[in-house]
Amino acid sequence: MSTPRRSSLRRDWDESDVRVRPGKSTRPRTKTRPDHLDAQRAMVISKDRGRWGCAIDGDPNRRVVAMRARELGRTPVVVGDYVDVVGDLSGKPDTLARIVRVHERSTVLRRTADDTDPFERIVVANAAQLLIVVALADPPPRTGFVERALVAAYVGGVTPVLCLTKSDLADPEEFASAFADLDIDVVLGGQADDVGPVTELLNGKVTAMLGHSGVGKSTMVNRLVPDAFRAIGVVSGVGKGRHTSTQSVALPLPGGGWVVDTPGVRSFGLAHISPGDVLGAFSDLDEAAKNCPRGCTHLGPPADPECALDQLEGHPYRRAMAVRHLLAALTTNDHWA
Repeated sequence: MSTPRRSSLRRDWDESDVRVRPGKSTRPRTKTRPDHLDAQRAMVISKDRGRWGCAIDGDPNRRVVAMRARELGRTPVVVGDYVDVVGDLSGKPDTLARIVRVHERSTVLRRTADDTDPFERIVVANAAQLLIVVALADPPPRTGFVERALVAAYVGGVTPVLCLTKSDLADPEEFASAFADLDIDVVLGGQADDVGPVTELLNGKVTAMLGHSGVGKSTMVNRLVPDAFRAIGVVSGVGKGRHTSTQSVALPLPGGGWVVDTPGVRSFGLAHISPGDVLGAFSDLDEAAKNCPRGCTHLGPPADPECALDQLEGHPYRRAMAVRHLLAALTTNDHWA
């Protein structure tokens, strides 16, 4: 058998056979992201190691686990945020949705580790109220913690409520009187107290609970939310089989609304807040402060002998003096054991 000649194996080539791949710098790329028109709105109710628990349409019975979509980058997502989610929204075990949008926040409760730490930590977003839980005894109460929590609430646009526990061990009137001129609601939350007034204030709203360890905050959560510990295990595990006690978690109230159980704190840093931020939360006092000399810290004599707040009369004056205590709290940050 003869071997075919080399010329018979040759193929005729022309310009149509040439494939020119454009350089990397010339290839067209698009930054167009999908619109996600099918996304559903949800409320973030827990966070755990890069996974978020979400309630579709705010319905506690429609929970999904979601991750943050790549296009969001490092956009922070916190408990209380309203987000848009896509993907598997069945809520079945081992399913995962994606958070593709974070809606603008109406309120933000922030803190820092201490007054020298410039890094802000968002405790909860979109809360209507902050329930500040304080024990009247064992440990003895200190106004400093409450004042700092009030500052964070006012600056963040959150309505503060003072909840006093262990009222069987001390008279609540004495401690509550220190904040009377701020016109905040005060409720009793001791074990012997009727929980009805607290429930009435919380129903239908998103309320963050704040307090240091040992004040009875967990006991209050259990009274407000039946089977709270079981619910926390379901909500905060977000499919990973563990409960994160260092993160906030939102629990549905039987009468509607949510209570956000936050970790116990030993200090409440306010490095991100200035005196002007505090006065800005009180429109009448902010207006009066426009008559203060430049550089006034509004702390009054001897530091500020010409502070315009001292010229107010009646209830506005008393409220200004109460706010002055809040301003003074910005300069101290004790630890509450």
